[in-house]
Amino acid sequence: MKWGILGTSFISGVMAEAIKNDDKSELYAVAGRSEQNLKAFAEQYSVEKIFTDYTALIEDEQVDIIYIALPNHLHHDFIVKAAKQGKAILCEKSLSVDMEKTKLALNAVEAHGVFFAEGLMYLHHPLIRELVSVLKSGEIGELRSVHASYIASIAQFVNPDSKGALYNLGCYPISLLHLVVKSMLGEQALEGRTAVAIGRRGQDGNICESNLMMRFGDQQTANLHTAEDHGLKHQFTILGSKGCITLDSNPWLPAKENQFSVEIYETSKRIVSVAAEGDAFFYQVRNIREAVENGKKALEYPCATWNDSYRIMQLLTEWETLVS
Repeated sequence: MKWGILGTSFISGVMAEAIKNDDKSELYAVAGRSEQNLKAFAEQYSVEKIFTDYTALIEDEQVDIIYIALPNHLHHDFIVKAAKQGKAILCEKSLSVDMEKTKLALNAVEAHGVFFAEGLMYLHHPLIRELVSVLKSGEIGELRSVHASYIASIAQFVNPDSKGALYNLGCYPISLLHLVVKSMLGEQALEGRTAVAIGRRGQDGNICESNLMMRFGDQQTANLHTAEDHGLKHQFTILGSKGCITLDSNPWLPAKENQFSVEIYETSKRIVSVAAEGDAFFYQVRNIREAVENGKKALEYPCATWNDSYRIMQLLTEWETLVS
């Protein structure tokens, strides 16, 4: 499978390494605005073709899979263009920055019958499959509450039009919350949700930090937090009626060695260790390549399906509205 990358950002380099580590994938082309950056990127990752026109790469008949690594507000436009060319698409998260653009993108994917996946790469990792297995086992009882936070000092690196911390970082805890609820209660449990949020804005006018409190189901709550101007810190705890699960290693940047703890209240605590062949990007590239080879149009649970990405975007845009 020949991959083409749109953009030469940091994440493009991470994905380039992952593509090169998959023995059935080839990093064939890259497109960007700066010819100097393109040449340096192509030399570093041994890319065969470079383009200063994104559309020209999309139209290259040799390209099988397009990876869109551009700022969030541009995603929908290039999803539509790639879908019209019949290309398989991996789009970096977040899928978009509003529901109108999200619908345009997914409608194009459906209309042209192409493969599409959002780059929630951590969902491909064995750590998540092991977590889901424990959630479904009933070991911690019925779901009661989820507490999560993800902060990273990235404000100086992101495009202001990408809409800040919610769409650059908040997408991680909100998507993992969605998976936990879907696994334990069914995603319909989120339909009757009520929520409130507070936040602050950075110099670019975007939300740079926010807390979201949500109630859903009969007796379930969630408390989510994100910030983009300090630290690098993760926290994710799932509280059940019998016990709780704490993600000790970063669930959003899983590596070769990972672990989480399962505690039965006042009774016992055990550590679950999850070894892996590589990081989340390694698994993402392999899974998507295999899906495209097998003629599939979307990923399968616990990875994000089209419908999952749509619902996650609904949660993100609602969070933004509550802060505004």
